[in-house]
Amino acid sequence: MHEDGSDGAHGAVGRMTPSGADQEFLALERELTVLLRRARANQGEMAREVHPDLESSAYGLLIRLDELGGQRATELAGYIGVGKATMSRQLRALEDLGLIAREPDPADGRAWLVTLTEEGSRRVGTVREARRARYVRQLAHWDRREVAELARLLHELNGVMAK
Repeated sequence: MHEDGSDGAHGAVGRMTPSGADQEFLALERELTVLLRRARANQGEMAREVHPDLESSAYGLLIRLDELGGQRATELAGYIGVGKATMSRQLRALEDLGLIAREPDPADGRAWLVTLTEEGSRRVGTVREARRARYVRQLAHWDRREVAELARLLHELNGVMAK
């Protein structure tokens, strides 16, 4: 270990600011703050592209249903990180817009599965394709391995943040 906190091979590790804060974690906090602010704004735009009356927070629900198919409301609430009342309100709004439907769960007659309607699936698919095309354009100069590594790291971060 060098005097400056670096190991010689990987650059500075654990560099501290005069206030005692770790430089790498300050940079991480700054970049995540910007990323999350932009993501929140983009999520609102994408939700409105699916339907003009859609709340931005409902977009994640639609994506989850698009990827996994029918889900119980409690599973969706846990995934999104909201309570039952918030989930119920969002599902009611999505149902009123004709984007989702609720069906009895064949595994448990007391429970309901939430699924995308044909219209919901069509609208979500259109927005997702446009978003993917935008990411392809924005990251065209990146190596495919870097894109895969970014996706892997974000997946890992999402897992840690869910705990």
